[in-house]
Amino acid sequence: MSSKIAGRLVALILGLPALSVESAGLWLYEMGTPDVGTASAGMASRAGDAATAFANPAGMTRLKESQLMVGVQPIYSRIKFDTDQATYGGTNGGNAGGWTPTGSLSYVYSHSSDLKLGVTAGSYLGLGVDFDNDWAGRYYVQKEDFVTSFLNGAVGYRVNDWLSVGGGVGLVHGSLEVQTNVNNLLDNKGDGRLKFKDTDTDTGWNAGMLLEPRPGTRVGLTYISKVDLKYEENPSLHGAGPVLNAALKASGLKGADATFDFTLPHQVMLSVYHELNPDLALMVDLGWQNWSEFGEIGVSIDSATSTSTSVDAHFQDTWHTAVGARYRLNPLWSVSAGIAYDSSPVQNSDRSIVLPLDRQYRYAMGLQYAWRKDLTLGAAFEYMDAGSAPVNQTGGLLKGNLKGDLKDDDFYILALSANWTF
Repeated sequence: MSSKIAGRLVALILGLPALSVESAGLWLYEMGTPDVGTASAGMASRAGDAATAFANPAGMTRLKESQLMVGVQPIYSRIKFDTDQATYGGTNGGNAGGWTPTGSLSYVYSHSSDLKLGVTAGSYLGLGVDFDNDWAGRYYVQKEDFVTSFLNGAVGYRVNDWLSVGGGVGLVHGSLEVQTNVNNLLDNKGDGRLKFKDTDTDTGWNAGMLLEPRPGTRVGLTYISKVDLKYEENPSLHGAGPVLNAALKASGLKGADATFDFTLPHQVMLSVYHELNPDLALMVDLGWQNWSEFGEIGVSIDSATSTSTSVDAHFQDTWHTAVGARYRLNPLWSVSAGIAYDSSPVQNSDRSIVLPLDRQYRYAMGLQYAWRKDLTLGAAFEYMDAGSAPVNQTGGLLKGNLKGDLKDDDFYILALSANWTF
């Protein structure tokens, strides 16, 4: 079987489940830390608590004592599609979002004034959708969950009074579950159901530097490496009619394992923190993410006619910018606010309904309280507007055409944190 034919069969029969990881197009800067209160502006240069162990490991050198931060972060998403045209009809899908529990745990050990060790557990990629069973795009995707988690160990070292460097190595674990309806049009019967589920783990690394040209002014530069994940599974197909079953058997796809290889993007972030006075600080970020490499997805089918190919999802690199401020009301209380923007990882003409991401705007505010000398509590709220994401897809006989956009694509993030110093 040629790779071209195999690619077409995968797209037609399996509904291209590799594209389900478009949900990873949403990069989670939010990890339940005080950075949420500035829309993550200054996250690589603020270096004020244990969260810097991952945000910028070089920033750990600013912590005089050991610290532990716990962040709890529930996220509520509202994702509603407005159908303009659908070959096979159906509903708008209801609210495909819902509640997602997230958060992080960071610890920094102060070995000496110049050498710090840190560890962080959390997640920075992933999301999920769950449309109604009879929605208009059910032959493209009905339900998907893409969840990542990581454990990262880091070292920070102060080179001199104005320069610190740091880096870390960690494990990234990803789980992928995709479910689509299968059109039994040729058999004149109800829909079948296709499900793909697997997990994988890979290593990644991060590095950073922190410059302090003058007291109260810091410049941070960080890098997060790419991570390669491979999902391999024999997709389970239930309720397929005899005509579809015969076609799958004749093509060699009946009972075959499917493997999807893709690359989580690497990121570069430049961050500036500047204190206008002892009570007021301003923060600015500029970042870049390599989503174009993520869009080149490797596909292979392990059957009697095994073959490999690649699918180009037409992703493009994205840009991120954020501005924020922190104001100290008194020795106990401080407030923060910020806004951020991320460009779209895909053009309108190439967008898939699997998760139709668009440009993103974030609006945030936060509050911190020094409850005790050794304990600071934080709360922050962020609203993210993920755009309207127009979709116009042509899916052939079995999937049909789908046209519409998102009348709602909103995320509400609550971050609660506690930072102990000891």
